[in-house]
Amino acid sequence: MQTGTTADSGEPGPKIEVAAGLVFRSGRLLITQRREGDHLGGLWEFPGGKRDPDESFEECLHRELVEELGIKVAVECCLETIDHYYPGRRVHLRFFRCRWLEHEPQPLECQAFAWVSQAELQQYTFPAADEQLLVRLTQSRDWWETAAK
Repeated sequence: MQTGTTADSGEPGPKIEVAAGLVFRSGRLLITQRREGDHLGGLWEFPGGKRDPDESFEECLHRELVEELGIKVAVECCLETIDHYYPGRRVHLRFFRCRWLEHEPQPLECQAFAWVSQAELQQYTFPAADEQLLVRLTQSRDWWETAAK
């Protein structure tokens, strides 16, 4: 697992803990688009959401993927941990490799979703907090190949 810190200008505010899933299926990765009107609305992201105080990151990810997309996954290992500072807030993100189990995704609590290839990933705009992870996903085949096994 890799860790990192990225920052935009501004004072760190309250810490928000987020679990996000790298859900691979048939050589493609599931991404979702944030709803217009939400923080960072219109940008693409890896599905997941804020962790409640009484749940683990893995439990949060199971819950969020059902609520957001209606899918069930097996949460496997944590691949990356990133702390990012936005103006007025700081975000602690944990990205987990997930194996899709059942139900086709539906945009229940997101604007849209897409299954993308490694080459297609560069065509989407993501929040600054995901930049470090995107570099790894676009420049290396290791996670893509591991997911295909």
